[in-house]
Amino acid sequence: MQLTIPELRQARNPTTFVDNMRLPVHRWFRYSAGFSAEFVRSQLEDVDEATVLDPFAGSATTLLATQFGGWESIGVDPHPFVSRVAEAKLSWTADVSEFESASSLIASTARPKELPAELPSLLTKAYPRETLKELLGFLAAVESVDASEEVRRLLWLAFVAIVRPTSPVGTAQWQYVLPNRTKATSMTPADAWMVQTTMMAADMAEMQATRRVVPPARFLAEDARLERPEIPDAWASHVITSPPYANNYDYADATRLEQSVLGEVSGWSDLKEIRKDLVHACSQHMSGYDTDEALAHKALDPIRDELLPPYRRLSELRLERGGRKAYHSMIVAYFLDLALVWQQLRRVVAEGGTACYVVGDSAPYGVHIPVERWLGALAVDAGFADPRFEKTRDRNTKWKNRKHRVPLHEGYLWLRG
Repeated sequence: MQLTIPELRQARNPTTFVDNMRLPVHRWFRYSAGFSAEFVRSQLEDVDEATVLDPFAGSATTLLATQFGGWESIGVDPHPFVSRVAEAKLSWTADVSEFESASSLIASTARPKELPAELPSLLTKAYPRETLKELLGFLAAVESVDASEEVRRLLWLAFVAIVRPTSPVGTAQWQYVLPNRTKATSMTPADAWMVQTTMMAADMAEMQATRRVVPPARFLAEDARLERPEIPDAWASHVITSPPYANNYDYADATRLEQSVLGEVSGWSDLKEIRKDLVHACSQHMSGYDTDEALAHKALDPIRDELLPPYRRLSELRLERGGRKAYHSMIVAYFLDLALVWQQLRRVVAEGGTACYVVGDSAPYGVHIPVERWLGALAVDAGFADPRFEKTRDRNTKWKNRKHRVPLHEGYLWLRG
C-alpha cells in the first residue's frame, strides 16, 4: 500500500516559518527554526478526526495549526526557552481583558532598572545602556505583576518578543546577533511593548470569537528520544514535524540574546547545559561525545555501511581545516538520535497512521549527507513502511562567497505506520 499524499496548498515558502508571520498567534514570536503552519493545516483538511503528534514541537507550530483546525495534538520538545514560548502561545485562550489590563499596568509602572556592575558581553554589544535599563525595567514589572498563570505566560512572551526589536544591532533573520551591523530603525521598549501586546490582544480576541470549541493541545517539555508514557500506545493518527537539520545550526545559541536578557545565561559556557537534551545537530554539541560507542549502536545497523565512508572522509577533512569542526561525530550522533526517536514513535503511532518529516539534506565540509534516505531507512527498521520523499525546493543555490557548492534540497519524507 502506497501512502497517499494530500495535495499541498501552495505557500510562498511551504517548508519554512516565513508565512507564519502573517498568522494570528503564530506571529507572536519569530522562531526561525519553525516551519509552515499552512502546510500542517493542508495535510488535515480532508480528515474528520485526527490526533497529531509533533516530536520536535519547537514553538508549537503544529500544535497551534491543529488546534485552530479542530484536531487534538501533543508536542514534545526539550529546549527550555522554546518550550516556554510554545506554552505561552498555547495560552491564547486566556481572558483578553485580564491580559490587556495587566499589560497596561506594566506599561504604566515599568521604570528603568539600574544595571549590574558586570553584564554579559553580548548585552553590551546589543544595547545602549539606557535602552537596556528600560528593557530590564519592563522585565521586572512583568515578573512582579499579579495575574493568572495563563496571563503571566503571555506577558512573559510579550517581553521576550520585544528583546530583538529594541536592539539597534543586527538580530535577524536566523536569531544570531551581529553587533557590527545596525538596523535602519529600532523601537523603544515602551513602543515595542505597546505594539506587541496590542497585536496579541487582537489575535486572542479574533481567535476566541471564531473558535468556541478548542481541542486540547498538550505540550511536553521533554526529550523525544526517551519513552514518553504520557502518550498512549497507538494514540497518534498523524505525525507532522520538522526535526533539526544536520547543518550545524546551534539551537542553544539561537536564543542566547533572550536568555541573556532574562538572566538565564551569562556566556557561551552556559549553553552546554541547554544542549545536553537537544538533538546533536551542531559541532559545538560534540564535546565529550563517545562516537565509537554510538557507531556500534544497533539502531544504526540499517545505515552503518553507508554512513562510514562520509564519516571517515569528514574525519580526514577536519584535520585540514582551521576550525577542525567535529562534523564526523555530529552526523553519527544526529542519526542515532533520530533513530531513537523513530523507535519511540512506532509505539505511539497507530497502524496505518501517517508520518511526515520536513527535512533537508546537508554537506558539511562539502561531503553530501543523504538525510532523507537514511532517515527513511531508520524509520523502516523501527517498523514504519513505504518511505517516500517529495522535494519542494532547492537549497544552497546562492553560492556567492560560499565555500561549498554541493546542491542541496528540502522537502517532505512520508511514511506509513
